[in-house]
Amino acid sequence: MSYVLSLLDKSPISPGQDADSAFAQTIALAQRAEELEYNRFWVAEHHGSSLVAGAAPEILVAYILAKTRRIRVGTGGVMLQHYSPYKVAEVFRVLAALAPGRVDVGIGKAPGGLPFTTRALQAYRDRTCKPEFADQLAELDAFLGDSVGADHPLAGAVASPAPAVAPERILLGGSPESAELAADLGWDFTYAGHFNGDPANIELSFDVYQRRTGRVPSLALYALAAESEDAAQKLVGPLRSYKVHLATGQSVNVGSLEQAAEFARQAGATDYVTEERRPHVISGTPDHVRRELDQLSRRFGVSEFVIDAPVPDFAERLASIELLAGRSRSAAA
Repeated sequence: MSYVLSLLDKSPISPGQDADSAFAQTIALAQRAEELEYNRFWVAEHHGSSLVAGAAPEILVAYILAKTRRIRVGTGGVMLQHYSPYKVAEVFRVLAALAPGRVDVGIGKAPGGLPFTTRALQAYRDRTCKPEFADQLAELDAFLGDSVGADHPLAGAVASPAPAVAPERILLGGSPESAELAADLGWDFTYAGHFNGDPANIELSFDVYQRRTGRVPSLALYALAAESEDAAQKLVGPLRSYKVHLATGQSVNVGSLEQAAEFARQAGATDYVTEERRPHVISGTPDHVRRELDQLSRRFGVSEFVIDAPVPDFAERLASIELLAGRSRSAAA
């Protein structure tokens, strides 16, 4: 089965680097990805981090659209829980009008930061009437279309402008429940395999979405290609992720033990457990990575992979997308 490759970039800030350089490198990667005929280029949303520059992906999307000509550009994703669905719809309607047929509005459920940043983002929201994520997504869907229904409290509000080509709507998630929500709204679905790579969960989520829509989700995952297996292993071997489990039942993925402790402190928790994980990264030579993607494509029917190269060094990320580019073209041929 043929498939195409897309990219997700987080604008990481390497040691000794600043945000200006991180953004310049993301732009350079997007331009190179377009030259190499990748399908999409997405940027992420993270708050309050000294390691990642991308706090406002919709602004970065606008800049990348202006610096490229053909590749689709979008968010992977906007953290909708912090924002008015009406405003998000307006932003992406403007983007879609500026770059017809090239804009993806990718939506995520996670907070994208620690508790203090969440409180700051939601400082003027009444927490006693905070909407459910599914309700927010349905409202966003309505405003990206014509308007909310006549029985909605915001009936009569119409998001503008009206672009000639609407942005593509994509929900990012890692569960059958997310797949079901995307299917119910008629949205595309990208399974976040870099956060939950359990094959049984992938299969169940894909099955839920495919049974309801007749379409197959795309699959996001960590992948890194290098000139040799040893070189790839040296890059990904030290990578670790951590999951914090609070006594309240809340859990969150973070990037370091320091972040885990800080998350618990900001959440006011003294009783918590930190689980160290080694993220699953498809790594190796381009041929090896392609074989792994081929197997996943055959097993789950995937026709598009969204690749996240989990290393901060720009040269290593650039080399990886260049090494994979020929593989993606031959696979799609």
